[in-house]
Amino acid sequence: MIRDKVNLITKDIENNQKKLKNKGFEYGCLIIKEANTWVEEAKNRPIPNMLFSELWYESELCILFADTNLGKSILAVQIADSISKGKAIPGFKLESPPKRVLYLDFELSDKQFENRCSEEYENHYQFNKNFLRAEFHTELELPKEYKNIEEYLCATLSDIITKTKVSVLIVDNLTFLSSENEKAKDALVLMKTLKKISNTNNVSILVLAHTPKRDDSKPISKNDLAGSKMLMNFCDSCFAIGSSSQEASFRYIKQIKQRNTEHLYHSENVIVCSLDKETNFLEFHFEDFDSEKAHLQTSGSLNLEERDEQIKFLVSEGKTNVHIGEMLSLTEGAIRKRRKKLNI
Repeated sequence: MIRDKVNLITKDIENNQKKLKNKGFEYGCLIIKEANTWVEEAKNRPIPNMLFSELWYESELCILFADTNLGKSILAVQIADSISKGKAIPGFKLESPPKRVLYLDFELSDKQFENRCSEEYENHYQFNKNFLRAEFHTELELPKEYKNIEEYLCATLSDIITKTKVSVLIVDNLTFLSSENEKAKDALVLMKTLKKISNTNNVSILVLAHTPKRDDSKPISKNDLAGSKMLMNFCDSCFAIGSSSQEASFRYIKQIKQRNTEHLYHSENVIVCSLDKETNFLEFHFEDFDSEKAHLQTSGSLNLEERDEQIKFLVSEGKTNVHIGEMLSLTEGAIRKRRKKLNI
C-alpha cells in the first residue's frame, strides 16, 4: 500500500517535470514554468505603448486621483479623446494608433457634458466615432440576483466590453461604484473585478478616484488616495492632480506608482498644466516641468493682490517673464498668465 503511494507520488513528480520542460503546469492556484519559458512566451506579445506619456500604458489598470474640482474628469475626457483619435495631447506622448474607448460617466449629466464641449451650448466640439460614452439607465429595474447597481455593472462589464469592441475603459469614478470604497473589503472586490477584466479582455483601464480633503501645503503621496493600501496593491500605475499656489488655473500632475517605466514625474519634476477653455473644449494645456514644492501653499507666500503689484512693478522695470518668475519663485507660464489677466 505504502509502496503504491510512493510510486504514484514519484510518477506525479516525473509528469510535472516533463510538463515543466514543455510549457509548465498548473498546481493549485499557481502556473509554474521555467523562467526561460516565461521570457520566450512574453517575446511573442507586443511591447506596451504609452497611452498618456509614461503615466499610463496599454493593458494597465491605472488610477487617477485628485481633490474635488481640480479637473480629473476634464483630463480623463481629454485623454479619451486623444486615444480615440490616435493624436497625442500637446506636451504628452501617445504611441498607440486610434483605439475604441468606452467612458463610463457617473459624474455628469448629458447637458453638463455638452456644456464642457461647446461654446454656450453652441459650436460643439466634434469627437471621434471611436469615443463611446455611457451613463446609468436610471429607470432600469434591477435584476433580482443583484444587490445593487454596482454589483450588476461589475457582473456585466466584460460582456459590455465585448459587445462594444472597446480596448480602453475609463471609469468616472470609483466613489460612485463603491460608496464605501474607503473600506478595504469593498476596494478589494472592485479592484479585483477591474484587474480581472483588464487581464482577460486585454483592456487598458483608467479609474478616477477622489481624495479626502488634503493639506495643500504638503506633497501628494499614495496615502492621499482613499483606501490607498488595497487600491495601490491592485493597480499597475497611478498618478494624481494637485492644485497650484502660483495661478488659479494651474494644476500639476505627479506620478505616484509605475511598473513599465522609471519614476519620471516625481516631486522634483511634476508636469505643470493650465486648465482653460480657449474655444469649445475645456482642457489641460501643458506649460512646463517644475518642482512640486514651488506649487505648494506656504504661510510666507504673498497673497494674489500683493503678488500682482510686484509683477506690475517688475514689468515697469523691464524685467522679463523668466526673470520675474525667478524673483517670485513662480514659473514663466504663471507670470505670462497673470500678465495676460492684468493686461500688462
